Amino acid sequence: MICENHTQVTEFILRGFTNNPEMEVSLFVLFLVIYTVTLLGNFLIVTVTSMDPALQTPMYFFLRNLSLLEVCFTLVMVPKMLVDLVSPRKRISFIGCGTQMYFFFFFGSSECFLHSMMAYDRFVAICNPLRYSVIMNRSLCLWMAVGSWMSGVPVSMLQTAWLMAHPFCGPSTIDHFFCDGPPVLKLVTEDTTMYEMQALASTLLFIMFPFSLILVSYTRIIKTILMLPSATGRQKAFSTCSSHLIVVSLFYGTASLTYLRPKSNQSPESKKLVSFSYTVITPMLNPIIYSLRNNEVKAAVKRMITVKVLQKLDVL
Repeated sequence: MICENHTQVTEFILRGFTNNPEMEVSLFVLFLVIYTVTLLGNFLIVTVTSMDPALQTPMYFFLRNLSLLEVCFTLVMVPKMLVDLVSPRKRISFIGCGTQMYFFFFFGSSECFLHSMMAYDRFVAICNPLRYSVIMNRSLCLWMAVGSWMSGVPVSMLQTAWLMAHPFCGPSTIDHFFCDGPPVLKLVTEDTTMYEMQALASTLLFIMFPFSLILVSYTRIIKTILMLPSATGRQKAFSTCSSHLIVVSLFYGTASLTYLRPKSNQSPESKKLVSFSYTVITPMLNPIIYSLRNNEVKAAVKRMITVKVLQKLDVL
């Protein structure tokens, strides 16, 4: 890369949410609370679904993977965001920016495919219940989980390597709170038409394709539920997938606003709020949604707490 009459950018400045020091302190406290709740909630889901014998089913196996993925997903940008809120030096190196972008794309794409695997699991459970244990066997679940995690590798490598190979010779301030594709793309000092076409194609493949699978699965699920003769049966069947539907709607609804229109005319503040919703808020809400709307998880948490209390009483 050659930058004529300019110096090649070696680091970026992350503008973040605000330049007001007083507001930064308040935001730090708020975001720290949100991040703490996110970690505690997702680790609780992982612990409960791993230890409770009643939750050793494919549905909770995928839920455990989703919680682990959410922890990794938030780890990519939230700690750096918290440090920047209390530090006057809001900088990230060129390599650090590329690394953050790589893992953000990696975990984001993996989550898209994991959601489609969870939808397929619910499809088999509701539409083909007699063969559920045969179809969703341990081996298939493991391969589906591994495939979901590894699906993020190609898109993250291609997107990051191609974008960071462009020349950055002008402004080095990223009007965002982490190194995301669209705000970094604005700093490129040459024509990015080819990259934008490739980014759109990747978005359609790694976001819309899994979403299409989810849509097909839930279309069949809803059709099957409506055909059930018992109102109680319909309510029970719908309750098993309602939590996942809410989570999918939150994740895809906000992410599509950013990546289907990488150079949209939305204000930077609006884009930050949209990004904040699916990178920070949604991972916090996931364990809350699954815990509050799932009687089996609530019962498992109560059993775990009861066991812990009884163990302490025995020690005393």
